[in-house]
Amino acid sequence: MVQTLIQRNIVWSAERVKQDPDYFKRLCEIQNPRYLWIGCSDSRVPANVIAGLEPGEVFVHRNVANLLHPGDLNGLSVLQYAVESLQVRQIIVCGHYGCGGINAAVEARSHGLIDHWLQPIRDTAALCAHELDALSDEKKRLDRLCELNVMAQVRRVSETPIVQEAFSRGQDLEVHGLVYALTDGRLRNLGCSVPPGSGS
Repeated sequence: MVQTLIQRNIVWSAERVKQDPDYFKRLCEIQNPRYLWIGCSDSRVPANVIAGLEPGEVFVHRNVANLLHPGDLNGLSVLQYAVESLQVRQIIVCGHYGCGGINAAVEARSHGLIDHWLQPIRDTAALCAHELDALSDEKKRLDRLCELNVMAQVRRVSETPIVQEAFSRGQDLEVHGLVYALTDGRLRNLGCSVPPGSGS
């Protein structure tokens, strides 16, 4: 029930003020996050919580399977605002093992509208079919596809005109790919970072 959420909010805000009387005053004054987080909508993967960050420290965009479509005006608007207005220094694309979007993308059945959204994952699976087919079981293939999808999205983000223009003007900006494991709560760096000044 919504009333339960409101009650929890009252308790949470009171605890914050008790610990730090100026907490909300500081939050109101400025939004100056270091990070833009592009993550999955999965309810088990909240960016602030798993990265140990406070409100105001990370600007977040979430969708099914942490994708950035070329025609996604919402995602591109978030990216542009984060890079040009907020001047974030780190863009993080974060996937997670056990992602329902990854599973749905490779299932041999229709899921309706979301099939269009998940097409980039199927494209990545097709491009990497030799690598994926060499893995011994379905879980390993899905986990690897999750990683490959993050890597593909890191490339996609870094190749957008928004990020390329930031690089060309010397903005201190990096793009990273991480994956989160629900089984142990740990983030893993996929080693696919794009450093400042990486022009296309």
